[in-house]
Amino acid sequence: MKLKNKVALVTGGTSGIGLEAAKLFQKEGATVIVTGTTQSRLDEAARILGDSAIALKVDSRDPAQIDRAIVDIVESHGRIDIVFANAGAGQAAPLEAVTPEQIEAQFSLNFNGVFFTIQKAAPHLPKGGAIVVTTSFLNETGTPGLSILSATKAALRSLVRTAGAELAPRGIRINAVSPGPIATPFHTKLGLSDKELADAGAAIEAAVPLKRFGEAQEVARAALFLASEDASFVTGTEVVVDGGLTQL
Repeated sequence: MKLKNKVALVTGGTSGIGLEAAKLFQKEGATVIVTGTTQSRLDEAARILGDSAIALKVDSRDPAQIDRAIVDIVESHGRIDIVFANAGAGQAAPLEAVTPEQIEAQFSLNFNGVFFTIQKAAPHLPKGGAIVVTTSFLNETGTPGLSILSATKAALRSLVRTAGAELAPRGIRINAVSPGPIATPFHTKLGLSDKELADAGAAIEAAVPLKRFGEAQEVARAALFLASEDASFVTGTEVVVDGGLTQL
């Protein structure tokens, strides 16, 4: 098993990519802790993952809650070997309609939340520890209506490089996994109507060279590679899982 005896934290681990990664990490031998904000989803994730996993209610927009969660994990397990900083959300709006509140909300979760998760977890990672960050194909494309979400993901791509440079002397690796269009609940959180989602989905599917949406399990497998010793000489990079959308 690729993650035998490892302790893995998965933020945003109650649905979509995060939950699939948690299930896969667990299958590969890891003790898994998932975080989320919705109690019903936390309860369902705990049921799916079983008694060996822990589901913590943590709002990643609040550094104090992140700090308490890290302390609890270290007190319970002694260390953290893997961090999959996956929590994120977005809101669609045309350029002229974007508000300061929308910018603050998206950067608070998508960038600040990831930054402080890394900052607070890194002191507890041993040599050989691994951090994986979820970015997006949006950091490579210009997508109308998604300027702020795209900017947060581009900021994370930069963070992976700078944090990678800072953590490399300690033997800690940090990489990104960049999902393309993936069939997850994320898209329903963009604030679009059903028709707008359907129209956007059809246009995106037509643009993907492989002519389909990806599955959360496909991104989870890339995250597993980056978290495991299979990627022991890989740091600062981004593995793109987008059906060729940004590559061909």
